[in-house]
Amino acid sequence: MPPITALALEDRLLTFVGSVLIGGVAIHAGALIASDAESYAHAVLTALLGALVWALLEPVPVIGGLLAMVAWIAVVRWRYAGGWLRAGATGVAAWAAAVVVLAALDLLGVGALSALGVPGA
Repeated sequence: MPPITALALEDRLLTFVGSVLIGGVAIHAGALIASDAESYAHAVLTALLGALVWALLEPVPVIGGLLAMVAWIAVVRWRYAGGWLRAGATGVAAWAAAVVVLAALDLLGVGALSALGVPGA
């Protein structure tokens, strides 16, 4: 494996930061629609926590995807007011918002980003 250059590291860092910011936008939009939205910074932290929970649980054999999804919704429920239904609705709205934002960015030629912290987007 070749060594990582400073430029490659900078590209990875920018991709990570951009992806977290897009995940934050999506979660913030979802919270505006389905729940009591907090600040954008609150949504970005929620995206980071959700991504961490997803990364830890998704690799579990057989039930990892289900465990990760329930844990991700639990993170949203913990971070925003409302019950499980509102947290699930926030997640669906966040996913839809992420798909729209990523499609718009792809049309602009920015296809290297993702919506970190929003499963399936």
